Amino acid sequence: MAVTFWKKKQADQPPKPKSFWREWGDAILFAVVAATLIRWATFEAYTIPTPSMEHSLLVGDYLFVSKLHYGPRTPQTPLQVPLTHQTMWGTNIASYSDAIQLPSYRLPGFSEVKRNDVVVFNVPFESQHPADLRTNYIKRCVAVAGDVLEVRNQQVYVNGQVNPTPPESQTRYYLDVPQPNDELKTAFKQYNVVSYGEAEGLPTPNPNFPSPTYVVDMTATAAAFFKQQPYVRTLVREDSEPGKAELDVFPNNPDYPHSNPTNVVNWNRDNYGPLQLPKKGQTVQLTPQNVPIYQKIIQRYEHNEGITVQGNQILQNGKPLTSYTFKQNYYFMMGDNRHDSLDSRYWGFVPEDHIVGKAVLIWMSVDPNASFLSKIRWNRLFHTID
Repeated sequence: MAVTFWKKKQADQPPKPKSFWREWGDAILFAVVAATLIRWATFEAYTIPTPSMEHSLLVGDYLFVSKLHYGPRTPQTPLQVPLTHQTMWGTNIASYSDAIQLPSYRLPGFSEVKRNDVVVFNVPFESQHPADLRTNYIKRCVAVAGDVLEVRNQQVYVNGQVNPTPPESQTRYYLDVPQPNDELKTAFKQYNVVSYGEAEGLPTPNPNFPSPTYVVDMTATAAAFFKQQPYVRTLVREDSEPGKAELDVFPNNPDYPHSNPTNVVNWNRDNYGPLQLPKKGQTVQLTPQNVPIYQKIIQRYEHNEGITVQGNQILQNGKPLTSYTFKQNYYFMMGDNRHDSLDSRYWGFVPEDHIVGKAVLIWMSVDPNASFLSKIRWNRLFHTID
């Protein structure tokens, strides 16, 4: 009896064609894999949802953020639905599982984070998500690891030198006019002043201000214009008093939100520091005075085991730590809208492993307050970010 163990496939036999659904499935799988790799390793699109960077960046700006500049990070949370961040599209259903957490590494990039770069990062104070899936913030890096940062009367100093203020940055002013008028509203529109309101019931820098007084976030250029207008009675910049402590600023709030600090520093949002930023390899001596500054780094950001805090003392496995050597670099981020930005002045340093990428290009800009025909800000399209 002849037994055939194998049989050569006929050369002229055509391959079985893929079904319609198989063709589409392969195409979709390829597109998802390609988009995921591009998003992870090269560029990712973001939108500006809040006014914390105005007027450098506006609400409704759509950006490309480069992962190539600082180097892409390897995923810390691998069990995630592709092309999602925290939730499934249009729902509150989590799009990931934190059952597996991997060490995160950064691949080589074109450059390091530099002063005055506009940076996207995972906000460090969140605890409900893994580090690589925390909410994305965008701010300007005003100081890098090893720098000494200080803010005096709203002016940023780095290592004792004036750090240039972005020309489109905003601060808050009290603007007093005898009565609202169309000329004022037209000027608001001309200078892109979108955040304003009457200061009724609010403290003002001058109790003699007649009503109405407007609280306005605007640029120095806009403020100079309004000072010259005959319908403006008084224009005063809002300034925090030097030496007057704000309990909401870091390190008065070692945990976010604020929790009754015992060693209050007399810093506020306009007069801050001096504060040295931790640098990889740097060793500091821990004292009751600086424990609030370094507590979150040692307890949360550097993955140390057995860390507890008792009062103004940090312990590891029950033994007091007298010194500590930092495992990574840290950065200080501030919004260009200096009086309407939740930034490092309030929650502290940004660890290097939380850095996502550098904002490089505005590819689309949509004005949420404009009419349908004027929605697109054409002059901002394909604008590079400084």
